[in-house]
Amino acid sequence: MKLIVGLGNPGIEYQFTPHNLGFLAIDRLAGDLDVDVRNRQCRALTARARIGSEEVLLAKPETFMNLSGLAVGELVVKHEIRPEQDLIVIYDELDLPLGTLRIRQRGSSAGHNGMKSIIGALGTQEFVRIRLGIAPEQKILKPFRKAQLKVVDQVLDTTAEAVGVILQEGVAAAMNRYNRKAEPEE
Repeated sequence: MKLIVGLGNPGIEYQFTPHNLGFLAIDRLAGDLDVDVRNRQCRALTARARIGSEEVLLAKPETFMNLSGLAVGELVVKHEIRPEQDLIVIYDELDLPLGTLRIRQRGSSAGHNGMKSIIGALGTQEFVRIRLGIAPEQKILKPFRKAQLKVVDQVLDTTAEAVGVILQEGVAAAMNRYNRKAEPEE
């Protein structure tokens, strides 16, 4: 089984904020797979599904962003997940422009408190992550502006595609396909 975790903060007031892009990505995947992320386990809302030949567990930690490692650590233990092979974490990234995504196989938290919590709980940086750009949006806990929603919608679609490529073709293929500079619009 693969564990796909989106990071965010629980609560309606945070729902459509840049800091909740991870949750929104999980919601997009769940919608595409026709499942509801509502089963409570290990301090997270979860749903089981299948992407291609892979059984997946979608998860949205309910611990608030800065304590995401509590839920992810419990899910990893309960479901015998090997982080270096079976974990994908999706989260917002201030260092990337809104609408871009970057896939990495490993790395530090780069100052992201949710990732810092997960790395601390797992004791490893060896897991796949999909970083979703939110810059120059500096107000990470304020709702997206209406003008940004089309870009957000597009990046959520791309993220769902990227997850499928990671699971079916591997991380290297997904990195080659999606870690490109955005094409300038004409």
